[in-house]
Amino acid sequence: MKLTTKGRYGTRLMLDLALHFGEKPVFLKDAAKRQEISEKYLWHLIPPLKNAGLITSVRGAHGGYSLARTPDQITLKEILLAVEGPISFVSCVGDPSACERSETCATKDIWSEISEKFMHILESVTLEDIAEKQKNKTASSAAYSYVI
Repeated sequence: MKLTTKGRYGTRLMLDLALHFGEKPVFLKDAAKRQEISEKYLWHLIPPLKNAGLITSVRGAHGGYSLARTPDQITLKEILLAVEGPISFVSCVGDPSACERSETCATKDIWSEISEKFMHILESVTLEDIAEKQKNKTASSAAYSYVI
């Protein structure tokens, strides 16, 4: 399984919003610049994230985007489901009617088990966890760059 660009960039946008949580709303152009993602591409990610209740928008000169909940209340699973849609290793796991062998196929059971564990992992990782990892990486990167 490979995440699409939507999943990767949607996660990076949400990470940017988490890193600026509690501040003024974030302009999309600023997030795009910091994350090195096309602003035009990010515009396509806004509607599904808003529809999922993950972000809010504020209009006007001091407007922008913010997280709808605190970073510790938003999971990676929610983000990926919002921008990717249903996540499954094989179609028969989410839709048994997709395969006529679904009821008698032993490999489907394996894919189901893997999918369940994968979803559990995605559900256990919060945006706050990812933001903390980013802060640690940024801090260690900055410390390393000052070593003579």
